[in-house]
Amino acid sequence: MVLKLYGFSTSAATRRVAVVLLEKQVPFEFCVVRLDKGEQRSETNLKHQPFGQVPYIDDDGFILYESRAICRYIALKFANQGTPLIPDGKDLKKLALFEQTVSIEQSQLEPPAAQYVLEKIVKPMFGETPDEALVTKYCANFRAKLDVYEKILSKQEYIGGDELTLADLFHLPYVMVLEGRDINTVESYPNLARWFGKLSARPTWQKVLTGIESTV
Repeated sequence: MVLKLYGFSTSAATRRVAVVLLEKQVPFEFCVVRLDKGEQRSETNLKHQPFGQVPYIDDDGFILYESRAICRYIALKFANQGTPLIPDGKDLKKLALFEQTVSIEQSQLEPPAAQYVLEKIVKPMFGETPDEALVTKYCANFRAKLDVYEKILSKQEYIGGDELTLADLFHLPYVMVLEGRDINTVESYPNLARWFGKLSARPTWQKVLTGIESTV
């Protein structure tokens, strides 16, 4: 049975899973859950994703939700194909650095990025007016994190070291923020811009941006 990905094409978390599926060359069927119609709160979706969100996968009857957990599952199950994305477990130090980077993405960068996106991008999509005072506050919080990223990336190729991992790909959904008018990554953060430019140019991500489609 082919793996099924349930989600919405413009959902950041759904895109995170889709790009990993493509990097690992895993055939999948994309099943659309219309967020714009509230389908994430349907009885069917809640049965598999009790928080009423997307994405989740159905791998021959095995249901899994939370995008980062799904990505880890895919990278480990299909470790011998596509792009290597998780360090060899035998190298404890390299694996620990990978875990460190995964943690900072979720705990350090995502909170201010999510606040900014909600206020600056999501609200206008629903006809609401952003609170510019909050936009300024959230932008400052986000830039403070980017200052640290810039220092880290001045010393290495990728955020976790010199090899591409899941931790790097987890950052791709922030493209809307990093390319926003309030944050000039090219002039202010040259090393971050180099790193993120390399990531966002990957053919798999470019394919996701044009719309997630089944590969079977």
